[in-house]
Amino acid sequence: MTTLAEPASARPSFKQHMLKLREETIVQTVNRLLAEKGFDAMTVDEVAAQVGIAKASLYKHFASKEDLAVAAMVRAMRQALDFIAALPSQAAPMDQLRSVVRWVLRLKLSGDMPSLPSQNSTLRASLAASSEYMDGLMALSDRLGAWIEAGQAAGDLNPALPPIAILYTVYARACDPVLEFLRMGDLYGDDDIVEWVMSTCFDGLASRPR
Repeated sequence: MTTLAEPASARPSFKQHMLKLREETIVQTVNRLLAEKGFDAMTVDEVAAQVGIAKASLYKHFASKEDLAVAAMVRAMRQALDFIAALPSQAAPMDQLRSVVRWVLRLKLSGDMPSLPSQNSTLRASLAASSEYMDGLMALSDRLGAWIEAGQAAGDLNPALPPIAILYTVYARACDPVLEFLRMGDLYGDDDIVEWVMSTCFDGLASRPR
């Protein structure tokens, strides 16, 4: 069976392809810097130097430091939604919720989870103005919220807590400093660290009857 060749006009040119690759490299670099030091400490000069391009070339892709960070946060949001979409639909809500938190913790330990902006950061306003980011955040919150409510109904999560308090506790794992503290000195492995933080997140700190 033969297929029609794709029209040349529909295919990106070599220049367009290279520009796209450069843009992806820029966003990946910003993602890593946001994970390492956060938005306020990151500089545009630093991004350009690590990508290996002139600052003026960087501004051809992104007009500001805020635009750079928004692109990285949108990328992270897409990753989260893709991960959730790939979860087995028949799994129990609590298993789904645990899978997401475990994935977030491992992403943070690998240095691929951009830090959330501080309350007074200029990035917060830029994120709020990004329809792609806000739409993704709403979709993610709706999915997690449904699992949280199902977990409360089943008695697996404290029904006295407002669902939004549990949701924000889940989101907070993306910027949990406990992971880095436990990693200091190379005393513990990542697998142990993830399971300990999972335990404190879902089971609390109180001792359980033997």
